Amino acid sequence: MLTLLRVKNLALVEDASVAFQPGLNIITGETGAGKSILIGALYLLLGERATTSAVRTGEAQCVVDATFRLEDPRVVDAALAEAGLDPCEDGLLILRRIVKAAGGGQAFVNNTPVTLPLLKRLGAGLVDLHGPHDHQSLFQPACQLDILDAFAKADKERAAYATTFEHWQALLARRDELSADVGDLDAQIDLLSYRVKEIDDAAPVAGEEEEVRSEQQTVGHAQRILELGQMIVQAASEDDASALSILAPARKALDELARLMPAAQDWSRALRTHTDAIATLSAAIQRELADIDGDPARLEWLDTRLATYDKLKRKYGGSVDDILATRDTAQAKLNDLQNRDRQKADVEKEIAAAQDELQQRGLALRKRREAAAKKLAPAITAELKALGFEHGAFAIQLQPADPPAARGIDRVEFGFAPNVGEPLRPLRAIASSGEISRVMLGIKVVLAEADQIPLLVFDEIDANVGGETAHAVGRKLAETARRCQVVAITHLPPVAACGTHQFAVRKSVAAGRTLTEVLPLSPAERVEEIARMLGGRESTSVALRHAAELLAAALS
Repeated sequence: MLTLLRVKNLALVEDASVAFQPGLNIITGETGAGKSILIGALYLLLGERATTSAVRTGEAQCVVDATFRLEDPRVVDAALAEAGLDPCEDGLLILRRIVKAAGGGQAFVNNTPVTLPLLKRLGAGLVDLHGPHDHQSLFQPACQLDILDAFAKADKERAAYATTFEHWQALLARRDELSADVGDLDAQIDLLSYRVKEIDDAAPVAGEEEEVRSEQQTVGHAQRILELGQMIVQAASEDDASALSILAPARKALDELARLMPAAQDWSRALRTHTDAIATLSAAIQRELADIDGDPARLEWLDTRLATYDKLKRKYGGSVDDILATRDTAQAKLNDLQNRDRQKADVEKEIAAAQDELQQRGLALRKRREAAAKKLAPAITAELKALGFEHGAFAIQLQPADPPAARGIDRVEFGFAPNVGEPLRPLRAIASSGEISRVMLGIKVVLAEADQIPLLVFDEIDANVGGETAHAVGRKLAETARRCQVVAITHLPPVAACGTHQFAVRKSVAAGRTLTEVLPLSPAERVEEIARMLGGRESTSVALRHAAELLAAALS
């Protein structure tokens, strides 16, 4: 159950909190007061796309919070655990959405940052929200299949079918690719063969170019390197006037001094360290010089190898990885062209196997649908009778789809006959928006009961109905609210009177800004609000009496 909805800086709402109650929560207000802002807030909490225009003018961000008290949090806890989040404490679930005026935003579940897909997944099991523009979707065969599958709880069968369908589609695309005109086949094979051979003959190796370039630098300057190196070795250790020769007497003197003067021991060790370092440096230089080869033939090979790398990079990419990737792509394409006929035969076999599997999974899905249709159609018919279609009939027709489609091997058609003697007609042939509104309400009520959705939200589900039909819609909403929580925005007094609780949306102007607030109504205030709905701004005694009668009749 939704216990609290708080909206801050969303459109005209500066800061409003609505404490929803069990049963039928009715929201009323004059046109343009901002009732649908509450629905927009719920859409944000259900993970729908947000626009920066939703943020109240002059504010940096808008914030929407919803608190749910769950009688059975196991499904929600499982989804939270899968996302690595802690379970709800005492069945308490808090959803929060922040939209920033500068763009972007954040989503939270129980004060932990989450992704919008997780928010949407949680919301799908908590709220079934129907807006005023959702009627048209009911005309679409895809939507009708979704409704039937939801009632059938065919998620497993539908997912299995979808996986096979995607595989089948990929195979068909591969067959088309193999059958496509590739132009001059021999010329392409020659070009690709040359490309592969050129790279294979060059045999590029990752890291080799850098090593060759370094060696080229050394071999190219071998003579000067040897001259300089030998000069350093002689100055350090080999000449009579080398550093080690000059320091040898000092080292001997310090050794003797250290025996006579304790402080000189540190000096002796310091000098020994430096002379050892000079000797080590000299030996290292000599080892390196011994490996230097200024052979012109070696230098020529290094130059040629670098030229090969430069050529390959100009033709096939800026790095060895790019060159090797080009080679692999060319080889794969070459194999494809050289073995096209064999591949076509293999793909045809795979397509045949995938079609058989698709048919089997489609039939399993159809079996679920047929069983569900036999239950769903009578259930909706019963709901429609309570909504004023005393002799109405609802039917679901399943027929084979050719070719198979993404949702299965079936086509579905929802049919409806509102009166005695009239044939069943497709829903899309219903001209009355009032009739389609009631059909949608009947469907929503049945699905909510089957799926055990804790909250149903209707934004003007009663549009374009009136008279006794409005009373029927109000009674049906009240009856549904005995099984789950219902929030309904309405302009119809008979519907509003059926509410367990009522909230009025008021718009006012303060300090040059338009403000919208949501107020819970006391019993006396409900009479005044329904009287306003009956008679306009000025509530007459007749309107007040009629409003009181509507409320009394709804409570009886």
